Amino acid sequence: MRLLVLMTAMAGLLLTPVARANSDLETSGDVLHLLLPATAFGATLFHEEGDEGSWQLIKAAVSSRVVVEGLKWGIDKERPDGSGNDSFPSGHTSDSFMAATFINQRYGWEWGVPAYAVATYVGYTRVESDKHEIEDVLAGAAIGALAGWYFTTPYEGLTVVPIAGNGQYGLYVSGRF
Repeated sequence: MRLLVLMTAMAGLLLTPVARANSDLETSGDVLHLLLPATAFGATLFHEEGDEGSWQLIKAAVSSRVVVEGLKWGIDKERPDGSGNDSFPSGHTSDSFMAATFINQRYGWEWGVPAYAVATYVGYTRVESDKHEIEDVLAGAAIGALAGWYFTTPYEGLTVVPIAGNGQYGLYVSGRF
């Protein structure tokens, strides 16, 4: 419950001035791109005991950003609006999906689904504001999600994940006992 209150308070504090100053789609994506990782980090500080979650988030964030910046430097792709040659992959989307995956992996789908909805919206704003093409956003989402998944373990309790592939279906169950 404290996590929900924290997320709501942070959203209210950060979005209210932006809504008054500029209702631009790109600005809303920029704000949410910062809010989602900030919420994840806040949850590790105020919801958890110890610093395990904070370190997992930091490792996921740094690894995701290093991959994104390396690809941006190595791939010279112009943005659709012509504002630069660093279109591939989308850093905003990578950061957002890294945070959403961290939230989902660490705290469960109840928090993960809204976080993924926010991350998807951030990706949408990047395409609609002509900063990226869809492949840039999809690559950023994949990089962020993989980093979040690789470095994050559940905070507490039992995690159940559906698995489907090669004609087989099942559940992956993990937890701390």
